[in-house]
Amino acid sequence: MTSLPERAVISNFPAGQSSDPVDTHTVGPKTEQAASHSRSPKASLLLSFFSSTFPIFETISSPSADKKENKSRNYGLTTAVRKVMTGGMMRKIQERFLWTSKADFSSSTSEMWLLGACYKVSPGESSTDTKTAGALAAFLEDFSSKIWITYRKGFDAIGDTRFTSDVNWGCMIRSSQMLVAQALIFHHLGRSWRKPLQKPYDRDYVGILHLFGDSDTSQYSIHNLLQAGKGYGLSAGSWVGPYAMCRTWETLVRANRDHGGHGQGKETLPMALYIVSGDEDGERGGAPIVCMDIAFKLCSECCTAQSTGASILLLVPLVLGLEKVNLRYMPLLWETFTFPQSLGIMGGKPGASTYIVGVQDDKAFYLDPHEVQPVVDIKTDNLDADTSSYHCSTVRNMDFDSIDPSLAIGFYCRDKDDFEDFCLRASRLAERSNGAPLFTVAKSFEHVKCKYSMGSFSDRFGDTDCNGNGEHNKYGSENSDECNAHIGDDDWQVL
Repeated sequence: MTSLPERAVISNFPAGQSSDPVDTHTVGPKTEQAASHSRSPKASLLLSFFSSTFPIFETISSPSADKKENKSRNYGLTTAVRKVMTGGMMRKIQERFLWTSKADFSSSTSEMWLLGACYKVSPGESSTDTKTAGALAAFLEDFSSKIWITYRKGFDAIGDTRFTSDVNWGCMIRSSQMLVAQALIFHHLGRSWRKPLQKPYDRDYVGILHLFGDSDTSQYSIHNLLQAGKGYGLSAGSWVGPYAMCRTWETLVRANRDHGGHGQGKETLPMALYIVSGDEDGERGGAPIVCMDIAFKLCSECCTAQSTGASILLLVPLVLGLEKVNLRYMPLLWETFTFPQSLGIMGGKPGASTYIVGVQDDKAFYLDPHEVQPVVDIKTDNLDADTSSYHCSTVRNMDFDSIDPSLAIGFYCRDKDDFEDFCLRASRLAERSNGAPLFTVAKSFEHVKCKYSMGSFSDRFGDTDCNGNGEHNKYGSENSDECNAHIGDDDWQVL
């Protein structure tokens, strides 16, 4: 399929005009918030103003003595503005205008789900009780052990461009890196792994961080992802959506395996990768289908030397509405975080991707890639490396119903039994969807049931239920007749 429900948005960053590398976090005529057709005008206007502040003070050229004072003043003002942009004040601005904030656990006693693990805060616990043996302390330890990958500045220029930073455009790439890194943590170290307080660190942990370094030598770096994703619109300075990002990972993983894996110095993904799409003819729309035959075939082709059977990483790109997620999908999306195989969601606010890792009531917990950090080089043999920049102890949340409808869900299944358990849970979830599932499960495409494989265009992307009765109650389910209308090629092309 050539026409997709998302597109790359080309930025106005200068490229190719000079041989000198540019740390492009100081040049921001377009922010990521301006990259989405469904962005918030208020947030976009504000962030565009602040990101355009840098170039005003960056032009300092005259060597004459009478201009040295102006140069010094401009430099000082530039430094002050940078501190505002990267410090706490900018975070407060983001929280005010993008409707995100630090999570407050002081009064909540409802269940918190974090990538398949459930925590319930006891009455009287608060966010400061990190030394207690309660569920909140365990939740915070779990959250801070997740791999956090953010904007970086000061890395080697990407390809033949001048980009030495991904600020203002790389958040979707960083979100996807976090999700895949978490899959590798689960695979090598297990779901119960927590970042140790003492060094030396585990070799597998350090090795995983090295894979996501910011250089050509790190297999899953932003450099290599951009190279692999050229066919899907990825380029330095451009913002892309979840579908293109999923296909980029598929391309990179396949290329690594085709080039001989370890024999060619290429690190291969130690699990099968399955991008769950539409019917057998491609991404024509409707609910994606997890085809068990395809999954088993991918596993048999991957890691054939493993006697215990291959693990599998499933990425499910979805478009669940036009400007906002159709409310009938919210309870289904929420419930995926209760799956033991959950890897969360790469998505977030329109044009500002995050890595959503958990839920509680009507809130979503996430790791934010929009923090700017200097580049670091984690060597595989340095078990005493400083890895603090890859972890975040601040839990932030957003309204769950405010996330962008274009997103991708991830799942990791360790073996065949785990995959079959995932399929059982997904099938039960689809049965409770009133004819509008997030995705379905079938043994093969020949066994796909019409009532699940396709929904009407208005049902999936509009605000009406199957009978045209308007929006469902928030996070609730209503009984309705099955949708028998099928989405057509022309409907999907509209997106």
